[in-house]
Amino acid sequence: MSLTHLQIKELLDENRHHECEGYGTDGICVRIAAIGDLPSRFGQFHVVAFWNNRDGKEHAAFVHGDVCEAEDVPVRLHSECLTGDAICSLRCDCRDQLEAALKAIGQTDKGILLYLRQEGRGIGFLNKIRAYGLQDHGYDTVEANLALGFRDDERDYAVAAHMLASLKVKSVRLMTNNPRKINDLTAHGIKVTERIPLIIPPNPYNRFYLETKAAKSGHLIDFNGKEHLLEQIDRPIVDGMTPDQIAEMDSAQNNGNGAGQ
Repeated sequence: MSLTHLQIKELLDENRHHECEGYGTDGICVRIAAIGDLPSRFGQFHVVAFWNNRDGKEHAAFVHGDVCEAEDVPVRLHSECLTGDAICSLRCDCRDQLEAALKAIGQTDKGILLYLRQEGRGIGFLNKIRAYGLQDHGYDTVEANLALGFRDDERDYAVAAHMLASLKVKSVRLMTNNPRKINDLTAHGIKVTERIPLIIPPNPYNRFYLETKAAKSGHLIDFNGKEHLLEQIDRPIVDGMTPDQIAEMDSAQNNGNGAGQ
């Protein structure tokens, strides 16, 4: 069951003149500006357009099913990545994460993907490409951000918390490998009842990037032959993998499990 016409009208009416003290240190206040049907190859969604009062950025929620007043809603926070999401770059895992999350949400009775305008871990597109240039000369993703004068991750999830509150979601099951997202949402009053891992197999171009996220940014990804997390027992097969890739992954996983016993 999706959002009803009455629910959509109520959300729009409530947000038409919405102003509040805002979330986070910057006092960011977002409001729902428009809602429309969005059929996709991942299922039936409503797209909810948000506007925020600090910088005019427009964020989106892709809503599957009736999430208003719902508990334990599967939610993915996805930060914008032009090179990955649109051009299918192999330097990151963003496109794979986006598609895996939408596919999983489309197969449940309800769920939300929040698409946040935080390109390049919050440093913007221009600086992300500058960071790529540094990485081409041997820097890792964290070192490149620091060299440009940024923190390793400049993203802020206050907007996401406000968006979920505006959609009247009572609690979420967060699809993430990043503990910081859980901590930030919780700090902003969102109840996170479970973490759903979003495991994407690396490719030769992004393996070092993913290893850096695990080693320096605390992402829950295991590359070092340690005992696998319980949720990593299932094979992370995604669309487009060849039989040879699946066989290679099975072999590596079996060797890893044997080493950890």
